[in-house]
This record gives sequence, structure tokens and C-alpha cells, in this order.
Amino acid sequence: MALRQALGKGLRLGRGLLSRCFGWGPPVPGPPPRPPPAAVLLRQPPPTRAGFLRLAADRLGLRRVPLRQVAARVSAGPYHCRRLGLAFSLGLALLEPEPSCLKIFLTIFTQRKRTPKDPLGLFRQRGFKLEEYSIGQPIGKGCSAAVYEATIPSSACCKASGHQNSGDGGGSETQAADARRARYWRAGYPLAIKMMWNISAGSSSEAILSTMSQELVPARSSALSGEFGVVACPRKPGFGKKRLKPHPGIVQVLRAFTSHVPLLPGAMVDYPDVLPATLHPSGIGHSRTLFLVMKNYPCTLRQYLRERAPDAHLGTMMILQLLEGVDHLVRQGVAHRDLKSDNILVDFDPAGRPWLVITDFGCCLADDKIGLKLPFTSWYVDRGGNSCLMAPEVLTASPGPGVVIDYTKTDAWAVGAITYEILGARNPFYGSGGSSLESRSYREEELPPLPETAPPEVKKLVRALLCRDPKKRLSARVAANVLHLSLWGEGLLSLKDLQLDKMISWLLHQSAATLLMDGLGDGNRAETKLKRCFLANLEYEDLWEAAVLLLSWRNVLAG
Repeated sequence: MALRQALGKGLRLGRGLLSRCFGWGPPVPGPPPRPPPAAVLLRQPPPTRAGFLRLAADRLGLRRVPLRQVAARVSAGPYHCRRLGLAFSLGLALLEPEPSCLKIFLTIFTQRKRTPKDPLGLFRQRGFKLEEYSIGQPIGKGCSAAVYEATIPSSACCKASGHQNSGDGGGSETQAADARRARYWRAGYPLAIKMMWNISAGSSSEAILSTMSQELVPARSSALSGEFGVVACPRKPGFGKKRLKPHPGIVQVLRAFTSHVPLLPGAMVDYPDVLPATLHPSGIGHSRTLFLVMKNYPCTLRQYLRERAPDAHLGTMMILQLLEGVDHLVRQGVAHRDLKSDNILVDFDPAGRPWLVITDFGCCLADDKIGLKLPFTSWYVDRGGNSCLMAPEVLTASPGPGVVIDYTKTDAWAVGAITYEILGARNPFYGSGGSSLESRSYREEELPPLPETAPPEVKKLVRALLCRDPKKRLSARVAANVLHLSLWGEGLLSLKDLQLDKMISWLLHQSAATLLMDGLGDGNRAETKLKRCFLANLEYEDLWEAAVLLLSWRNVLAG
């Protein structure tokens, strides 16, 4: 009852102001008279349209948003009116914060089970046959697959990009160049096809899909609903593997199908031994394999860091993006187990800021029965890939009866190691020699310092993520909350003592501002997507733990 009353009060206030100012629908009676400031605000003469929009924008902390953008979006149609009305209502709730209002966020931002739309608008029930694609040059090659750029001929996304705006949104010249590069990259070949190398899975479609089922963990629900050898309705969804819900930080497999292995550009030079004997005399591969279709991203994180050196703020946002992606995996009961800069793709938002996407789930743990705790009964049990960035509790585990490896915080440990690369330092767990560390045996005091330009909170956070004891290590959710507070919660953390009502007011402010920016068409900006992820996964206990931890770090640094 308290939740309905709190939400209804905010909506009545918002609708009342909107109807009085814009004449939208019959007047809605407001709440009973209350002491200032809410009652005073409602008794004021109705402001003009421009005045009301500016008042709402100022109240939500969006003074820099051009008024014409707000007005244009409000007049665009009922959808935008509803979104802005909800944002304004939450902004008005700042006048009277209540503990029960915290649940509003869980109601509004909880991810619902919806079939996501095709992000590229290409398929329309197409794309289940290899013959439908035009395949270009190779993009990359790993230990189990080759990736090629691709498109579907005559698709709308294949139009020339010369008439598109750069969309730099006021960013720097470098960011604008990155945005233009991303647009050009997607224009000619918006898709990427990953061809798995089939050495031991046999030639039947069902055997291939079952053996390579880990690759299907990030597949969309419509990825397998095709033909040409694909199992349209498999007996077990995902062949016993979990199916990830969509997340902006996780790659989506748009189509998955089996087909005969073609002779693609560079095959005879790059991977002749895994080709079938019909294409190469010494090849040991089968004639049929699995193909995965995904969005084509401009580069990997490793490639991006070779050309760019993110500043402290941008680097912090990139670390936060990885933590949000890892937290989503943990919530879904999936461990990636092969996180590295080569398995992280980079997209660019309209302002040219990078957005990181986790890909390559071939080594993931996504079992419906065991979750994140793997029984380690013998040395033949697969512990995952990339031993350099394997968490200590995984590398030091010895098999035996009843032994279980808990992967709940292993990917968060890998993010701590990758943070060195993002901030311009050498990853201490790569290479060999005296300057390199082994996750099996390193001591925490041996961790090298991060660059001086790194924020103090990030330095403390990396130490907490690379803690050897998983019980003392931060979870990805708490670590992400620490960075959210560090980036956008200065007003909250500047208080002498942390107060519940102040935290709720700050959350309402972030919620209203995020909804408003999303309604203004800025939903694809990195900051807005990060705040949406934060609000969608909000849990009060984790947020409070992060706030107390961040304040304690700052007190130590100040002392």
C-alpha cells in the first residue's frame, strides 16, 4: 500500500502540473494541502510552457539541456509526453522524500521479459542461410573460430554514410572521429559472422549445436528459430545451458545456424589445418560447422588502447561498463571465465565515447544445474580459458571428492587486472620474468601501483578486486556502485554523515534525470546507459555498502 500511495502521489502532482500548464486532459485534483514547499509550488500562477520546462529542467539538474530540445520532444507525441511526465513527477517527489519511494526504482527500472528488437533492422525473418550473406574480409582469428565482416545485400543499413552527421554532441575532435569511424564501419558491413572450427563435433546439426552450446549462451530467443539444418525447437532450451537476457554490455548473437564450410578469404593462409579435406588435403575439420551472426563492432579493447589513452574520467567509465556487464552475468548465473582485452569489443556512442561489450562465450560456465559452483572432481574438468587472468581460487584448486570452485567473483578479479591496461599501465599478470606476477602465487603487496593520473578511489578499488581471498574481494555489483557514487554522487558523499533520506533524494534525482535524458533521445550515450544499468539493478544493501566503503577510503586518504 505504501508503494502505491507514494507512486500515486508523485504521479498526481506531475499530472496536475502538466494539465494546468499545457491543458492536457481534464484537470486532475491534487493532493490535500500540505506545508511548503510543495503547496506553495502548486499555488503559484501557472507558468508559461517555456517557464515550466525550464523549471522542471532546473529541478532535475539539467540546466544545460537546450530548452528547444525539451520543447520539441514534449510536442513529439504521447510517448514522449508520458516519459517526460514520469520524469517530472519523480522530480517533484524530491520535495518530499520517503523511504518507500526507493521501491519505485525497482518497479520502473526492473528489466522486463521483452523480445528485443533487431538492433540493426536487417533480418525480418531472414538470415538463417549462409547464402543470404555477402561476406567480406576477415576481422579476427582466435583459437577456435574466424570472424568475417558481412552484410545482407539490399539491406537498409548498406546505404552510404556520406550524408550522415557525425553526431559528436559537443565532444572533442578525437571522439568525433571515433564516432564517424564507427558509423562508416557499420555502413558497409554492419554484421560479423563467426565461423567455428569443427574438429570433433561431427557433421549433424544437432551434434554441432550441442557440442558448441556455450557459444549460444548470449543468443537471442529468435536466433535459432530458422531452418537449413537448425533445430527449430530444441528439446532443451540452449541444450541445457542458460540463456542470457539482453544487456548493453553483453554481445547478442542475432542468428545461429549450421552450414557447409566455405572457402573464405584468407582461409588457406590463416587456418588451413582446420578446413575439411574437401577444401584442403591435410585438413582435419568436418564439412559442416556452426555460424554465429552478430553486430560488427569497430575494434576490440586491445586495439582501442593501442591508439587511445583514456583520461581518468573516461577510464573510470570504461571500468564501470565492464563491472556492469560482469554483474549482469553473475545475476544470470553465468561466469565468462575468459575475460581479456581481446574478448571485449568497443562501440562508440553518438559523442564518440567508447562503450565496452563482452563477447566470446566459448569457455563460459552456464549450466542450469550447478550455477556458478563447479564440482572439481578431477583434472579433466574444464576450469576455463586464459590462465594468465584466472582468479587465484581457480588456479590453486586441487580436484577431489566434494571440491567445488566458486566462480561468483572470478570475473570481477579479471576486471581488476584489465583495469591496468585501461589506465595505461602494463597488465602485471602478462608476460614472464621478475616484473610479472602469477595469479597462483602473487602476494597483494606485490601489485604494482597504478599511474598517478588514476583517481584514488579507482586505486583502492583495484586492490579490493585483486584480493586473493574471494570472501574479502568486492563483488562486481558493489564495485560498480562505488564507481557510480564516485562519478555522480559527490553531493551525497560530501555530507558529514550518510543519511537515508538524502540517499533516496539522490536516487530520485538520478532516476528522473535518466528518464528525461532518455526521452530527449540521449539514451544511447554512455552516461545514460550506465545510469540505466545502475537503476535497473539497484539494491539498497549493496548501495549502502558501497557508500560506506567509499567514504572510509576517502577518510583514510584525507587522514
